[in-house]
Amino acid sequence: MKIAHRAIGPGHPPLVIAEIGINHGGDLNVAKDMVRLAAGAGCEMVKHQTHIVEDEMTDEAKAIFPPNADVSIWEVMEACALSRDDEAALKRYTESLGMIWISTPFSRAACDFLESLDVPAYKIGSGEADNLPLIRHIAKKGKPVILSTGMQTIETMRASVAILDAAGIDYALLECTNLYPSPPEIVSLKGVTELRAAFPNAVVGFSDHSIGPEMALASVALGACILERHYTDTRYRKGPDISCSMDPAELRFLIDRSREIWIAANNDKARTGPEEAVYRFARASVVADADLPAGHVIREQDIWARRPGSGEIPGYAFDKVLGRRLTRAVTRNTQLKWSDLA
Repeated sequence: MKIAHRAIGPGHPPLVIAEIGINHGGDLNVAKDMVRLAAGAGCEMVKHQTHIVEDEMTDEAKAIFPPNADVSIWEVMEACALSRDDEAALKRYTESLGMIWISTPFSRAACDFLESLDVPAYKIGSGEADNLPLIRHIAKKGKPVILSTGMQTIETMRASVAILDAAGIDYALLECTNLYPSPPEIVSLKGVTELRAAFPNAVVGFSDHSIGPEMALASVALGACILERHYTDTRYRKGPDISCSMDPAELRFLIDRSREIWIAANNDKARTGPEEAVYRFARASVVADADLPAGHVIREQDIWARRPGSGEIPGYAFDKVLGRRLTRAVTRNTQLKWSDLA
């Protein structure tokens, strides 16, 4: 798939998405500073969350308290939502720094607003992974979609994926665990391979809510093409997602290490050019293991393989020497040549 100018898939380095989400606390200046620091860390894509609360929730949400907050989900989103003008300004600022800006619409109105900003793609969070009418509304925009699959199974994802397939759009599915933070006991790296097997049309990635980069990095070796993690300018900031957020230094680390793992994961099993000099001294050559006279028929106890590998007969040809007759006398540790053997 391709989002803006960035190609995404197994043939490209992993795309690391810095999810600012609501970590700015509703302050545009804080959000811009987070974006500036992400750009300095080499980030290619920043993700926001677009909350138009009155279209996203009903009044019942005012009595629902998420496990990572001490106020209702309505109050959290109301306090952290940027205004439409501020969100447009954040997108312009992000793009001015050469990064791609996308967002998660949590409602139909949020999707329509993002479409007015001409976003290059949409992110759908795990909470909306089975919200079929919203997924259908987003898919009708014809843009690429990144869909997190937390709290879902392969079977419960099939209806959502069918909508994306029917729309004919490119899409990615991210393995995800929705506890903030997620301990390794409930994180599923296996989910990356299961998603790849079940949905061959999808680019597969990993949305990480664990502490530290280890789970995200491990997912790259399993084929994850997208890594998404919550991001903040500093973890000393207060907010419901800060505990599982990376700071700019960790963002740089994730970008660099994931690229290295991707490179290594795609290298064939082979002896490489740079290894040749090591191979010449590290391998063994077949040598006499005793003083042997001319005409002697070589037995296994007469020879051995020792470094360096500069001899004519390599250690892996040991068995081919057995039973051959010496054409000349040799002393112990003499590197044998094929011409020494009748």
